[in-house]
Amino acid sequence: MKLYFTVTTDLTYDQRMIRICTSLAQNGYDVVLVGRKLSNSLPITKQPFKQKRISCFFEKGKSFYAEYNFRLFFYLLFKKMDCVCAIDLDTILPCYFISAIKRIYRVYDAHELFCEMKEVVTRPAIHRIWKKIERFTVPKFTMGYTVNQPIADEFTKMYDVQYKVIRNIALLTELTHLPKAEKFILYQGAVNEGRSFETLIPAMQNVPCKLMICGDGNFMQQAILLAKKYDVEDKVLFKGKVSPDKLRAITQQAFLGITLFENNGLSNYYSLANRFFDYIQAGIPQLCVDYPAYQEINEAGPVALLIKDISTENIAVQLNNLLNDGTLYDTLQQNCLKARTIFNWQQEEKKLLTFYQELFLNNAR
Repeated sequence: MKLYFTVTTDLTYDQRMIRICTSLAQNGYDVVLVGRKLSNSLPITKQPFKQKRISCFFEKGKSFYAEYNFRLFFYLLFKKMDCVCAIDLDTILPCYFISAIKRIYRVYDAHELFCEMKEVVTRPAIHRIWKKIERFTVPKFTMGYTVNQPIADEFTKMYDVQYKVIRNIALLTELTHLPKAEKFILYQGAVNEGRSFETLIPAMQNVPCKLMICGDGNFMQQAILLAKKYDVEDKVLFKGKVSPDKLRAITQQAFLGITLFENNGLSNYYSLANRFFDYIQAGIPQLCVDYPAYQEINEAGPVALLIKDISTENIAVQLNNLLNDGTLYDTLQQNCLKARTIFNWQQEEKKLLTFYQELFLNNAR
């Protein structure tokens, strides 16, 4: 079976899609991952699956989404495939029309509640457009999966679709026990609105440790300005996008991880960020928001210090707590080392393979 997966991301850094496509390719599927080419994109890294980048004149905003969807539709139109999978709402329209025209399987892979992201829900006009797209398409994608049960339940409530849960969990790899030259706190992932940088960065004024930020996004320039405003430019290091292999090495060297989201929409409240599992796999404790998906995992054996209050003052207090309380840190670290053998992609990919086996066996469209 030939499967096409569509994203708007730069393929080099999309760890979730690399894991998904690799698992399927290694189990006999002919997989093509389609993404975007940016002006600063690195050469494509060889993978067990095929990759295609689409170039656009525009790189952000409504013009980009319109152009990319147009180009994606015509690219897919002339390709032979058995199934097309839309990754999030921003590629769902061309995937729907292609599946209808070609009469092939269609799947929706929802990383989040797209219309509930801060950058969408706080902009009424933009929210209306995406909500119309969601209402038109999602009910037609009867087969799909998402990253946790609360989000799956929301899709059932809104559109009466029963989506599977396939969590965004890191691959279990061997830990390299290298000496940590310097204590530093790590944030990895998209530097986007709603990730609490407005309170995290000023909190670093009162934390005797450096914060390394590995990633890029729509809040990057504001984050840099915040570091300047609060005079912590020497303590907050912006590394930009880092390749997955280098990022794994950096994560293992970190002392603490950060997983914070503002509670300003269901997408954040029901989130289950891939960085949460990346920190577990690296064997490092983290400071994390006390939201449902994280609570559920932490109850099995605390791997993170969960907080409800994400104010500047409390973030500083709790980071210092983790830095100074050796007993707390050791307990969380030991729990991470146990949890990494349970929460890993080798276990989670079984659900992915079962999903696609059942999709084709049941002849569901």
